[in-house]
Amino acid sequence: MDSLAKQIKNAALNMGYEKCGIIKISDMTGYEEKLNERIQRIPEIKPYYEGFYRFVHLQDTYPWAKSIVICVRQYGKYNIPEHLEGLIAKYYLVDSRRDENSEDFQDSLKFEAYMQELGLKTATERKFGITALRWAALKAGLGIVRKNNFFYTESGSWAYLEAWLIDKELEAIEIPKIKECPEKCNLCIKSCPTSSLSEPYTMNRSSCVSCLTTWEGWDLPHEKFNKEMGSWVFGCDVCQDVCPMNKGTWNAEEEFPRLSELSKQISLEKILQMDYTFLENVMQPKFWYIEKHNVWKWKTNAINAMVNDYKEQYREYIFHACNDSNVKVREMAEWAIKKLNL
Repeated sequence: MDSLAKQIKNAALNMGYEKCGIIKISDMTGYEEKLNERIQRIPEIKPYYEGFYRFVHLQDTYPWAKSIVICVRQYGKYNIPEHLEGLIAKYYLVDSRRDENSEDFQDSLKFEAYMQELGLKTATERKFGITALRWAALKAGLGIVRKNNFFYTESGSWAYLEAWLIDKELEAIEIPKIKECPEKCNLCIKSCPTSSLSEPYTMNRSSCVSCLTTWEGWDLPHEKFNKEMGSWVFGCDVCQDVCPMNKGTWNAEEEFPRLSELSKQISLEKILQMDYTFLENVMQPKFWYIEKHNVWKWKTNAINAMVNDYKEQYREYIFHACNDSNVKVREMAEWAIKKLNL
């Protein structure tokens, strides 16, 4: 391994990353074939996936880029408020990508600054990644992708990936020592609430509960999978929770900044009572997949969850939502009343 590559890798590990690898830009070429295969399997996802082709031709945008530094950081170290399990996916509760109060976010800034101090030009995108993160991590040998499409290290799938382009050709490749999924195991596929995960390594974005609660599901009364969405209001953990390879990998030892305080203000009932100032100024910056002008979606998702697991205590909140200032929320509440025969 080149001494500069070793310096970068050691710095990443010292800053809390579980793993760090470096690949050449040319290693992204094979991603195009995989992208074509997925679109051929599920043609309806083509509009969503076409934008990913830019990852194959990174040098069109960054002609100076020669390598990709890819890092893995575990988030399965944080305490998750018990009452939010099954309501909001764990990843989003401890998402540090834009949270400046998070030590993980600050370490990311420090790591990039360190590479720049070494004389490297860098570029990154902290929200969704500057390249195809799982493919880059796979090519760097940092772990494997399992049947549920998630990237796994020895510590399970409770990890997020970060990548930087750099202007020097370096390489730091590992050989993963992780067992593949058992051939006959299909727990993740069987457990997927909407069958979005229909076969190994294949997922239909338009029916995934995580997408339905964030980027899709704008008309829940007429949504085909509103019942299958269960109690989820933001994201979904089902296929990771049932995975045998995740058993015992969540070691809650740390508190994520401000999560405990915020969690006290979140429940299905409290979501329906939230005013739009709170939704826009507190909830949206934390759970930023739902944009500020669409924060009403929290309330429609909450009503849907109430319908799917109805308790008499929800009645007054649903009726109160009939007077909400947003028409979508009012329509959802009226639909729920009819659906439940209240």
